Amino acid sequence: MSTGVFNQEEYTFRYGDGRTDSRSCRAFGSGCTLTFTLCLPRREGATEVFVELYDAHRNTTDRIPMQWRHTAGGADFYTAELHTADCGCGLYYARPVLEEGGRLRYGSVSRESVRFSDDVSGDALQLTLTDFSYPAPDWLCGGVIYQIFVDRFFRGAETPLSPGAVINPDWEEGIPQYPAYPGAPLENNMFFGGNLDGIIRKLDYIASLGTTCLYLSPIFKAKSNHKYDTGDYMQIDPMFGTEADLRRLIREASALGMRVILDGVFNHTGDDSLYFNRYGTYPGTGAYQSQESPYYEWYTFQQFPDRYTCWWNIPILPRISPDVPSCREFFTGPGGVIAHYADMGIGGLRLDVADELSDDFISAIKARLNERVPDAVLYGEVWEDASNKIAYGVRKRYFLGRELDGVMNYPLRTGLISYFRDGDCRPLMQYFTDIMPNTPPRILNAQMNLLGTHDTVRILTALGGRNADGMTNDQLAVLRMSEDERKEAKKRLAAAYLVLATLPGIPSIFYGDEAGLEGYSDPFNRRPMPWHALQEDLLCWYRQVGEVRRRFPVYREGAFRLLRLDREGLLFIREEEGCALLTAVNRGSRSLSCSVPAASECVLGGGVLHASRLVLAPGEAGVWRLNRKEIKDTEESNHAT
Repeated sequence: MSTGVFNQEEYTFRYGDGRTDSRSCRAFGSGCTLTFTLCLPRREGATEVFVELYDAHRNTTDRIPMQWRHTAGGADFYTAELHTADCGCGLYYARPVLEEGGRLRYGSVSRESVRFSDDVSGDALQLTLTDFSYPAPDWLCGGVIYQIFVDRFFRGAETPLSPGAVINPDWEEGIPQYPAYPGAPLENNMFFGGNLDGIIRKLDYIASLGTTCLYLSPIFKAKSNHKYDTGDYMQIDPMFGTEADLRRLIREASALGMRVILDGVFNHTGDDSLYFNRYGTYPGTGAYQSQESPYYEWYTFQQFPDRYTCWWNIPILPRISPDVPSCREFFTGPGGVIAHYADMGIGGLRLDVADELSDDFISAIKARLNERVPDAVLYGEVWEDASNKIAYGVRKRYFLGRELDGVMNYPLRTGLISYFRDGDCRPLMQYFTDIMPNTPPRILNAQMNLLGTHDTVRILTALGGRNADGMTNDQLAVLRMSEDERKEAKKRLAAAYLVLATLPGIPSIFYGDEAGLEGYSDPFNRRPMPWHALQEDLLCWYRQVGEVRRRFPVYREGAFRLLRLDREGLLFIREEEGCALLTAVNRGSRSLSCSVPAASECVLGGGVLHASRLVLAPGEAGVWRLNRKEIKDTEESNHAT
């Protein structure tokens, strides 16, 4: 393995399994043998060299002796082997340590370079060892996820109005109900009338975007329009339709090559629910009504009945404890919630606030889900690097093989917005150099890559809208971009979505983003789908990008190689046997020129080829198919910054 060049202060430390090294991947499967390589100047005079391996889950440390192998150019080269089967799956941190006459010097590792000092708190290389227990959700790869907030997508056949609900008839210009100020109480009882039948009527439209996965906001019976306050997990909300409607949606989506995944809100219920039943709406006895209720132990009361643990201290959302046996059985038992919907044919689940669910509970959900649907997908709502996440003092095991197939990729969203709006490369580079290598390849290829969700500012607004700091909700409700702001935002969005869709993972579209929908934070990001005013140019671009993903298998599991990232441009290659595709973006104000093979072919977007130079105009982006024989020259001419 190549070790690079050292100087008086920085030396090299890498590991890999013969196919990958620590620059491109720091996650490996069971049954691998990893080789650690250290390049060390002879003048160091170390009497012993070893790798210190810290087990982040067990809080233990082991030493792996490094053996001297050879000397070259005044440097000693040491190696050590680690058989992953001897460690077991888990999260580890590795760093070299020198012993010099009884004194220890610890290596602080930055990517593959290392500095030695007496400081025991230096950085180590993250190493994730995985052992996946379930088949990969291969049906996702190469496709697109389309996220729908059910009440705001399309009105189908009329459904009954729930008690206390009101309908806003102004689908085209209606403003969602909003609080007087952020955090103020809000009934969330205003609906626009979208339902499951409405989604069925628009399946051809959804499929035209290259969609393979339809992700629905919660559909369980609940009082609010957003349904994150579950009232009855075993019943579809009547305003959205019936169980027969859900089965029909699953069936008709499947005929178009799409599967349906549901939003699983298993951390809390509504206070107006079958299980808590604060207002006596439901038959039977809820936990709020009696300590003899079969659901009493699901909740945590500080003083019965009015003081209880809630999600984020919101009284209408009492927290449940899925680790209580009866609660666990309700969700993951043979006749429980997971089995009930899996038997209908869903393609999987997205777990709301996954950080607040225990590893044992998530693994039980995964086991029951895949028992009924072997290739089902399980996503989690995690906002940070999920490979090393600590939540509520617990080191999570999301990516070790028995829990999640991926998470909502918010770090990538942050990086793309910073880059395309401000020209700040740092968050995106951090994603490429830290978070991507930390992610096991199987999970990386299934990540829910997104630009917007029901919890974020609309991507068009994020890329071109005015700063909302200090504005009231009354102002935000009607604030829109100027024509010039909107034009620039659409150009940035087209490039950002192209990048999102050609990186490893599955691009996820929040309904309406492809149509040019604006909006600041919740609830202004949840306006009705603008069927009356679709932005056809943007919609056409989204469809073309979806077609490229469908056409080229390289976007399923192809390798990723970053060539350039700076304020002026972004270049990267996706490649596999027989195919290499270059994504090229010029975000600068001048023409961008880059080296490509002379026989390259434009697949989508812009750029002009002059001999072996691809020239992109300011703001232009495109995908080019490269001649594999000349790719090496391309990589050397367009190095990453």
